[in-house]
Amino acid sequence: MKARLREVYNKQVSPALQAEFGYKNPMAIPRVDKVSINLGLGEATGNAKLMDVAVQELSAISGQKPVVTKAKKSIAAFKLREGMPIGCMVTLRNDAMYEFLDRFMNIALPRVRDFRGVNPKSFDGRGNYTMGIKDQLIFPEIDYNKVDKARGMNICITTTATNDAEALALLKFMGMPFRQ
Repeated sequence: MKARLREVYNKQVSPALQAEFGYKNPMAIPRVDKVSINLGLGEATGNAKLMDVAVQELSAISGQKPVVTKAKKSIAAFKLREGMPIGCMVTLRNDAMYEFLDRFMNIALPRVRDFRGVNPKSFDGRGNYTMGIKDQLIFPEIDYNKVDKARGMNICITTTATNDAEALALLKFMGMPFRQ
C-alpha cells in the first residue's frame, strides 16, 4: 500500500517547491529523507522491565521494531554502567516514514492539549527539524489503561534541503501545522 503523503508530495508539494525556489533539476527539490524517533529512559537503570514496555510502545507507534540504545560511559552519580540499556530508537524511511508523518501531523498533533501549532524555529540550520513530545498518549495506538507513566520522545525529521527556508516550505506544503 502506497502512503497517502507520498502521493501528496509527488503531485502537489514537489511542483510547488519547484515553482517557489526555481529548481531546474527535479532531483534538487527537497524531500524528507528519514524520521528518527528516540525515547530515552533514565529510570531504566533501576528497573530493566521499563525498557520492555517502552520498546512495545515505540513499536506500536512506529510500526517497526526499535533498537535498544546502551550507555557509552559509566557515570557513578547516575548509577549508570557502560552497556546498560537507557533508551530505544527507531529510524523510519520510505513508506513507513510517510505513513508515520501522515498519522503524526493529522491525528496525533491535534490531540495535544492546548495545541496551537509546532515551533517553526526548531530547525538546525541544515534543513532538519527536531521536536519533543511530552506524552506518548497523543498516539491512538497507545492504550490509555496500560500506560503506567507518561514518557516523552524526540522526533527528528531529516530532509535533503540545504537550508531552513527550504525545509520550512517543504514541511508546510506537506501539512505540518506550524505556529503563526
